[in-house]
Amino acid sequence: MLAMVVSGKMLGIVAVLGVMKGFGYFVPTAAGASTLGQVAHKANDFVSPINTVWVLVTAFLVFFMQAGFMALEAGFARSRESVNIMMECVFDTCLCGLLYWAFGFAFQFGEGNGLIGHHYFFLQGMTKAYGSTGVAFLAFFLFQFAFADTASTVTSGAMVGRTGFKGDILYSTMVSGFIYPIFGHWVWGPGGWLGNTMGWFHGWTSGTVFRDFAGSTVVHTVGGFIALAGCIALGPRIGRKFKRDGGGPTPPHDLNLGAIGGVILWFGWYGFNPGSTLSAMDWDGIGRVAANTTLAAAAAGLVAVFFVYPRSKKWDLGMSVNGFLGGLVAITCPCYWVSPTGAILIGAIAGIVVPLGVDFMEHRRWDDPIGAVAVHGFAGIWGTLSLGLFAAGKYGIPTPDGSDTSTVVKGLFYGGGTGQLRAQAIGSLTCVVVVTGVSLLVMYAIKSIRGSWSLRVSRDGELEGLDIHEHGTPAYHMEFGQGMTYTTPAGLSGGPKVPASQPSTPVESGV
Repeated sequence: MLAMVVSGKMLGIVAVLGVMKGFGYFVPTAAGASTLGQVAHKANDFVSPINTVWVLVTAFLVFFMQAGFMALEAGFARSRESVNIMMECVFDTCLCGLLYWAFGFAFQFGEGNGLIGHHYFFLQGMTKAYGSTGVAFLAFFLFQFAFADTASTVTSGAMVGRTGFKGDILYSTMVSGFIYPIFGHWVWGPGGWLGNTMGWFHGWTSGTVFRDFAGSTVVHTVGGFIALAGCIALGPRIGRKFKRDGGGPTPPHDLNLGAIGGVILWFGWYGFNPGSTLSAMDWDGIGRVAANTTLAAAAAGLVAVFFVYPRSKKWDLGMSVNGFLGGLVAITCPCYWVSPTGAILIGAIAGIVVPLGVDFMEHRRWDDPIGAVAVHGFAGIWGTLSLGLFAAGKYGIPTPDGSDTSTVVKGLFYGGGTGQLRAQAIGSLTCVVVVTGVSLLVMYAIKSIRGSWSLRVSRDGELEGLDIHEHGTPAYHMEFGQGMTYTTPAGLSGGPKVPASQPSTPVESGV
């Protein structure tokens, strides 16, 4: 009898221990002060709640920039292609999300070599936090996806009005899945050669590496020069007459919508730049970045307007919008390391770069309806170089807990010599040469495809208007007799009636 009681108690103890062990799988936190059995944790085992929430909120702001791009591009374009612009932005966002999940993120932020990452395909092998950021892995992924989506959308701005929708799918796949993430790895990825070692150029820059805080090069110069390759390969829209030939840019169909889109982009930039600290603990850095972002945009918007005023004696709304956008693009690289005075000067110069860039595109007869190349490409180059001139030498490298001032970034005007400027020039030139070269190959390859998958829509489709030809609906439905004339485009018979095109008159803005 005693043996049975003892046996029963032993079985009960074993059962309790088993339950405790099983519960430990779900709650693996050690209790009490004892260190017995504890092991050292890797940095990516720890997630900072406040940093994760900060990155998520700023990711939502960056994603909302898609609404700004949609309104800006549709408003600055002709009405007969605005539905096409909306559909491209929506479709590209969906496409980019899946491509970035499948392999884009792996190429950009996976462990690998100096040229490309090769971990995290389909987000397999995720850790709790990404690297040593303290940010939950999927929050970091979402933030970076929003950046990738921006690069793809920038590209479409120079190609509106004559790009076939199927051709758009092909080039967007290359941008979101390959071109953007692979170049991004060179700068921001673990072991990327530009952002970590400078490769063959290490000695020439005195050990200084290329820096791009939030993407003047990685996002904007990349997007801008892919856009340049696209508009070169496409050629101008039918009937486009350039200024040197007695014409000028096509007037926007709804400048109100375009201006609202521009301000939405400015608002979204408060996620783009301050969010790139990846840390809510860096209070001083976040405030400085947000203030610098504002001041650069304000200076650029004013200077652009005053710069073009002598040409037409008119206050140009389109140029004011593209001007402040150029200031935002320029300050994106140096925003963490410059003073407010430096930010104003960087923005002011960007306000001149943008209209000069528009003039250059017009002179070369490269048809960029939105001004994407001038705003993102040329202002992106200026912003990247400006770090080597205006970095104040007071601010270090952002960390999960604040700023590490053991290494400060100092530009030429603050006694830092030319090392940082040389590094910035190498990074920017690398981007222009490699991205433009690869993009031209991609664009001409797609253009060579016969049929509906070609880069450029058919002549009849362009004359009919992309909204009707590609999507079967106009942006604006109006009844006959309301003051708008409807006609069938010249050279076409049958099909739906569409509004007659507005006359093309020269304007001074770059939109």
